[in-house]
Amino acid sequence: MYWTLELASYLEDAPWPATKDELIDFANRSGAPGEVQENLEELEDDGQPYESIEEIWPDYPSKEDFLFNEDEY
Repeated sequence: MYWTLELASYLEDAPWPATKDELIDFANRSGAPGEVQENLEELEDDGQPYESIEEIWPDYPSKEDFLFNEDEY
């Protein structure tokens, strides 16, 4: 399983919290690439929902990781 910013971006609008099956369904309906579905299928499924993309990919960058000041624009 590998994640990139591009692949993870397909899950930004997912209905969080979501179970593994809900995320796979969302990826299919939203037209995400096959790699996204493959990565989601490799997740552990303990029946508990994932609260955010950070639970799936802990290295997912947050807005604070970018040096962009929204107030300037």
